[in-house]
Amino acid sequence: MSVASTTAAKLVHHIFDLQRAVRCVAAASLRGDDTGVALQGVLRFVGEGETRATHLAERLGVSAPVLSRHLSELVDHGYVVRRPDPEDGRAQLVALSPAGVEKLRVIEEHRAASLQSLLQDWSEDDVEETARSLKKLAESLRNSARAMTAGSTDTTTFVEE
Repeated sequence: MSVASTTAAKLVHHIFDLQRAVRCVAAASLRGDDTGVALQGVLRFVGEGETRATHLAERLGVSAPVLSRHLSELVDHGYVVRRPDPEDGRAQLVALSPAGVEKLRVIEEHRAASLQSLLQDWSEDDVEETARSLKKLAESLRNSARAMTAGSTDTTTFVEE
């Protein structure tokens, strides 16, 4: 099954519109918070479990220096801890501190409550259908990106992280 170029172009337009809308909503709800959208994104990925900083940079699609700056700020806030990787002393492992776990919980609760408020005119089915579609789109994009990075067009060999 193939998607027509006009349909793909329309989807790209809607994705960009969605990104702008999400940024506007996030910016409005972050006033006075000690973490911005970028730091919250890093916090979320670190919250998935202890990992090497280099692996985290790859997953986030940012350079090592950019991630290092974000991590330094999160460490300064007390949300992230770093330690040497026992398998490679040159590498660092990063994880959430107890304060980081709590901060992430508060952020996610706040985001869910904000979205719930903004979607008052949506049905539960509308939200679940949208969530399924967004999940499918994200998985397809991730698998395609992994295939391109690996130099392969076969995405069946990749395992979800």
